[in-house]
Amino acid sequence: MKISTLFIDADIPLTPEIEYIISKLKLDPIRVTCSEPVYSYINQSDDPILKAKSTLYITTHRGAVIKECPGTSEYTCCDYTILHTGTFCTMDCSYCILQAYFHPPVLQYFAGFDRLETALNDTFKQDKIFRIGTGEFTDSLIWEKISLLPEFLINIFAKQDNCILELKTKTVNIDSLLDLDHNNKTILSWSLNTPHVIHTEERGTTSLNARLQAAQKAQGKGYPLAFHFDPLVIYPGCENEYEQVIKLIFDHVDPQNIVWISIGSFRFMPALKPIIEKRFSDSVICYGEFICGLDNKMRYFKPVRIRLYQKIISCIQQYAPKVLVYFCMEDEQVWNECMGFFPAKEGELGTMLDKSAGLHCNLNPRLL
Repeated sequence: MKISTLFIDADIPLTPEIEYIISKLKLDPIRVTCSEPVYSYINQSDDPILKAKSTLYITTHRGAVIKECPGTSEYTCCDYTILHTGTFCTMDCSYCILQAYFHPPVLQYFAGFDRLETALNDTFKQDKIFRIGTGEFTDSLIWEKISLLPEFLINIFAKQDNCILELKTKTVNIDSLLDLDHNNKTILSWSLNTPHVIHTEERGTTSLNARLQAAQKAQGKGYPLAFHFDPLVIYPGCENEYEQVIKLIFDHVDPQNIVWISIGSFRFMPALKPIIEKRFSDSVICYGEFICGLDNKMRYFKPVRIRLYQKIISCIQQYAPKVLVYFCMEDEQVWNECMGFFPAKEGELGTMLDKSAGLHCNLNPRLL
């Protein structure tokens, strides 16, 4: 994290959680009574998105801490549960939807371990499995260098048996987590792409090899692993390059330690295109063969993305025929043509994921 300015809500006390962050950042915090000074500070920049990536705002989440992923009725959802710990990211990917989602973008850290603990304990008491992640609106491990949050979450999840935590990242920020007693209840997962996409579209992220080496370290400490190919980007030669990425995965980790691999193709709401054009003038990512999908996002033509999916799935199955591979936001035709089946019943995909998690994470067998 390269934070140059730190704002904190005036009503947030200097708890050990907050003192730790301040000590790591070595900045004098600016106390504010509302968010307007933060927004004004960011919006005065020629590039508010970039400015937001070096400006941290410690505040309190005003809504529910735990929510079901909204998904969309047009595409199959995995029944994920979101734990709100912060928003935005310090890395700078051209395709990131958060650039167009927040107005203005603000890198927020939601203070209050006590509030998180109360919400999670209520969830742990329920008679069902929850797959919970913090990576919907931020990268889960950008906080590891400056906050005790990842350690806190891993420790609290380790004490129960019906929920798993997935921490998804493009970083290698795992050093403080390696020796924790995670009790197999935390999945460390990495978003992967080809070296070409990482170099051209993912500013400030770690290399492919660095991510896979981090996954190898995590495996050595008994953590279950997951990988996400989302977004897949189509360009000349991409099929061979994605196959090379898959080979590298299994050069580094044992398939038996992988809980799941998700795949999804690049898609974007129309409002993102002018942002990419302005902020990433050399990028050609939004000039492919796109059509407006059922969710009003621009997507590659279905035959084009099906062809790439089939290649990638076939390659994964060569190395790891038993690993669960699933689609993020695809329809029945894509599932049938690429997987040979479609999880048509409500909650069926979620049940598949629950069972895979149960095999790797020692969840309560009665709930599987």
